Amino acid sequence: MDVHVVILAAGKGTRMKSALPKVLHRVAGRPMIDHVRAVAQVLRPRSTTVVIGHQAEVLESAMPRHGDITFVVQEPQLGTAHALLTTEPVLRDATGVLVLLSGDVPLLSGDTLKRLVERHVSRAAAATVVTAVVDDPSSYGRIVRVGEQIARIVEERDATSAEREIREINSGIYAFALAGLFDAVRSIASENAQKEYYLPDLVAINRRRGLVVETVTVSNPDEIRGINSRVELAAVSRIVRDKKTAELMTSGVTIEDPATAYIDRDVTIGADTIVHPCVSLEGNTTIGTGCEIHSGARIVDSQIGDRVTVFNHCVITSAKVADDARVGPFAHLRAGADVRAHAKVGNFVELKKTVFGAGSKAGHLAYLGDATIGENVNIGAGTITCNYDGVKKNETVIEDGAFIGSDTQLIAPVTVGKGAYVGSGTTIRQNVPAGALAVSAGRQRNFEGWVEDRKKKQRD
Repeated sequence: MDVHVVILAAGKGTRMKSALPKVLHRVAGRPMIDHVRAVAQVLRPRSTTVVIGHQAEVLESAMPRHGDITFVVQEPQLGTAHALLTTEPVLRDATGVLVLLSGDVPLLSGDTLKRLVERHVSRAAAATVVTAVVDDPSSYGRIVRVGEQIARIVEERDATSAEREIREINSGIYAFALAGLFDAVRSIASENAQKEYYLPDLVAINRRRGLVVETVTVSNPDEIRGINSRVELAAVSRIVRDKKTAELMTSGVTIEDPATAYIDRDVTIGADTIVHPCVSLEGNTTIGTGCEIHSGARIVDSQIGDRVTVFNHCVITSAKVADDARVGPFAHLRAGADVRAHAKVGNFVELKKTVFGAGSKAGHLAYLGDATIGENVNIGAGTITCNYDGVKKNETVIEDGAFIGSDTQLIAPVTVGKGAYVGSGTTIRQNVPAGALAVSAGRQRNFEGWVEDRKKKQRD
């Protein structure tokens, strides 16, 4: 049977107090709606439709179009039933099951979605509702039952005092039979405190028509937690990070202080790696086995090999670090940095779009940009590649075994040949042949007594 997914993402999210659409706020490194889209894939949906409204263009442009996804605009926004109705032109000829999700509920599990569809199909239900039993049901719609059967869903503002004591709540996540669905939605009347079209009213409508309505109750209420404020955003993010660190530790990673580890959902880390306190690992970062990541490091969308040491307070973004390399402290590897095996990038060294060859060393205080640096090269302190001429970036090439003395400026484009030496304080404007020594400073001259003469002139 075909499954079609609809994700509601049209709301303003006024309590977020943000210019950014609510569902684009990040939970553990990914927009919350991306979590929802990802979990929906366990159903292998025939189609995915996202209902947008507030800042529709911003939201649509920010969401990557993976697979078959369609956007429809809800304008004006008259409630969840009205939002579903806006998908009718897209789904009018569809058959099977429609699964309705909320873009601000990122903790929902794939297992729950599978249970939802299995229960819905096996019972030949017109509608199936995901519910949870919580200690504090305030602000949620309540599940009103007659015996074991769900009879209706009542919103908080429309509930009686007795109904408000009910602890079973509506998650806003449903499965619907597509046959006759949109006709049923059109029958909903806006007779409630909000004067909106409430999708939960479909439960009572279907029951009156003698159709089957089922429920699936989650054991962990966190699964259905929605995000409506920055406080809730932080709380849900914490849940995701705690789950991630627990998974990593179970797989053999040492995380010294999970409370201060900020590790995004898509990060992978090999066994026997040690993560010290206050480390941020973000995006699609991969870290190999036997590594050590020291406090204050931030690694984003980067690939770290095996047995790599990243010392304190390094920033590594869109870069590669090969096996047995050492980085930092206070190093900055920018986009395109490629540090090869056994290389050492020391404190206050910055690399940008640079291959740094195997066994090469830059101990401290260097900028190497748009460069190709061979194997076993020594880069002295204070060395910089002058790669920008005011119009374009130019390349520096330093071949295997070269020695670059401290305080060298390499005016690109320029090549230093294999095994060449560059003396300290040299400005390189022309290529240096292999095996040559390059210097640019004149002969040193000492003026004896100059200091005393200067003081005498100042006194006079």
